[in-house]
Amino acid sequence: MQKNIQASALRAHCARILVAAGSSAQEADKVASNLVMANLSGHDSHGVGMLPRYVDAVLEGGLTPNAQVKTVLDAGALLSLNGQHGYGQVVGEQAMLLGMARAKEQGSCILALAESHHLGRIGHFAEMAVAQGLVSLHFVNVLTRPVVAPWGGADGRYGTNPCCIGVPLKDAPPFVLDFATSRVAQGKMRVAHNQGKSVPPGLLIDEHGQPTTDPGVVVVPQANGFFGALMPFGEHKGYGLAVACELLGGALTGGGTWHHPAVNTRAVYNSMLTILIDPGKLGTQSSMETEALAFVEWLRKSPPADGEHGVLIAGEPERRARVEREREGIDIDASTWEEIVGAAGKVGLAN
Repeated sequence: MQKNIQASALRAHCARILVAAGSSAQEADKVASNLVMANLSGHDSHGVGMLPRYVDAVLEGGLTPNAQVKTVLDAGALLSLNGQHGYGQVVGEQAMLLGMARAKEQGSCILALAESHHLGRIGHFAEMAVAQGLVSLHFVNVLTRPVVAPWGGADGRYGTNPCCIGVPLKDAPPFVLDFATSRVAQGKMRVAHNQGKSVPPGLLIDEHGQPTTDPGVVVVPQANGFFGALMPFGEHKGYGLAVACELLGGALTGGGTWHHPAVNTRAVYNSMLTILIDPGKLGTQSSMETEALAFVEWLRKSPPADGEHGVLIAGEPERRARVEREREGIDIDASTWEEIVGAAGKVGLAN
């Protein structure tokens, strides 16, 4: 039976587990708040369901509590940083603060962050940037069990490799485009599997390379010990963007790319290339504000398609979900809650 929990209670519960796993109270609060915000935003794939995996990664030694971002290179508008396998919610924010300050000073910043543990919802970092009036672009790779098949391939060869773009809009909520380059996020398959649901056709192939609607093929080992794989979105186009995220987020940052057999460790490593631009320093602030709003208004005037409620702008579904879930609570399925309870037990906490 699923549980319905208010966001504040869920944050406190997750923070307590993180402290027991070795985090400072400040770090635990930041990570817990980030996870719960993902749930509030409608992205349960990146929410508190990740907590059990984080605890496992800490216990295995692949995730280092209380790590800080390390500056490898500071060359003005170029920053190379290392996350030292710390919580991505923490080292990612630290990296963004450094990059945003530099973009405000110099007009732009190219920020390479290598070897962070799971960064969580990349849209969070774009939201940080647009709140400061900055445009941001993010290319991220994922080093864990490869779960996405290349277009034309029949097994997993890379991760869900998210891409994100944030653009501030004057006197209006920002444009925040945040998506996995697979047809669906891996975490959404975990959620569906835990809920005992099948998924629409076209998202998955099984361990034999055949189409399937069973999300379990990418969550638990199959009879032969192998896994299935997610498919790239947009056929060859999404596949190409995924490769770009691997090359930019992984190779260019120094964090590395995936090119070896799958492993069973629980750590999830991300590296991220971020480009930050200050429109004011670029000299296009006024024209960008005018043209961006004019284009958004133009889009909204499109009549709704059959069965649709009208045109939305990237970022709107998340903002709507936050209002609703803050009011009505967050639903956690029984399997996910059992995993969270199990994680608490592993670090010595009673239910």
